[in-house]
Amino acid sequence: MILTPAPDSADLPIDPDFDDELEAGFAPAPGIDLSPMTLALHEEHCGQRLDKVVAGLVPQFSRSRLQQWFESGHITVDGKPARGKDTAYGDETIVVEPQAAPEDTAFTPEPMDLNIVHEDDDIIVINKPAGLVVHPGSGNWSGTLLNGLLHHCPQLVGVPRAGIVHRLDKDTSGLMVVGKTLAAQTDLVRQLQARTVKREYFALVWGTPRASGTIDSPMGRDAKDRVKMAVSNSPFAKPAITHYERVVTGELDRRPVSLVRCRLETGRTHQIRVHMQSLGFALVGDAVYGKRHLTPVFHRQALQARRLGLVHPGSGEQCEWTVPLADDFAALIAQAGIEEPQDGDFGNEVDDEDDDDGVVTYRV
Repeated sequence: MILTPAPDSADLPIDPDFDDELEAGFAPAPGIDLSPMTLALHEEHCGQRLDKVVAGLVPQFSRSRLQQWFESGHITVDGKPARGKDTAYGDETIVVEPQAAPEDTAFTPEPMDLNIVHEDDDIIVINKPAGLVVHPGSGNWSGTLLNGLLHHCPQLVGVPRAGIVHRLDKDTSGLMVVGKTLAAQTDLVRQLQARTVKREYFALVWGTPRASGTIDSPMGRDAKDRVKMAVSNSPFAKPAITHYERVVTGELDRRPVSLVRCRLETGRTHQIRVHMQSLGFALVGDAVYGKRHLTPVFHRQALQARRLGLVHPGSGEQCEWTVPLADDFAALIAQAGIEEPQDGDFGNEVDDEDDDDGVVTYRV
């Protein structure tokens, strides 16, 4: 099997928004001094609101964070708890006791059992379980894959996003690659830009889609629900292309289901889930994009990143990894009367005549 050679990555500009799966721009918070600060007010502060005065004197903290400290009693005036709406007289002594916010410790190493399927000096390939959040964010500032990576490989503290170059949804299982050095991460980012990283997923969908097809439908935020994504004709929508193939059909809850192999050409947030739903074939268990009355059949969206192919940043070899379906997914398709299929062609750029094609293949 021979994949089309990647273009020279040096000719490709780095676009931080090339792939919505990448949490672009998030970096560890700089070291913040949490020592108590004493502020002496003067005549020019007289008549102003205390919260405005304090915000001007400690601009390193956001007004929303200062408001939290006012409410929790961590800002005092002359030894007494202060209220942000109080008026300053100009001769007070204010003490601010900074408190750490959850995001301040988002890049803290945490011990975690990582299912590592390959590791060398340049990359780590991980089989992520369903239920694990990849990157710290609102509501998930700890216990993420990033925290576990920093514990497993402390050198990643010096690499943006701890080497993460793409994401999987919390409840999607499967393969991810991480760059262990800045050079490796940059190379992987450029491969993703060039759309030469091969990512193949298995999805179980309701219904029976056509045998195969390509969904070329731009995506953007849902106009009615900003948490969701949607196929969109908006000028702000981004290109999104999914190639799919119906592998086998079965039955769940006396309704037809199909195991579908999907190959991503782009990597928009929720891309497979949105694209398949746009054709009328929502993923089994998808509580966000599926039909609500069918959600209880499975506890998560039936989606797994099963195969991953890329050019190794260090050796230049074309590598592929394949993992079996997660136990819960395998049990689900068995319930539907479906046997887990064997490997098929990986993408469009293949050579079917010879298996000895220079591709380093790993099966777990």
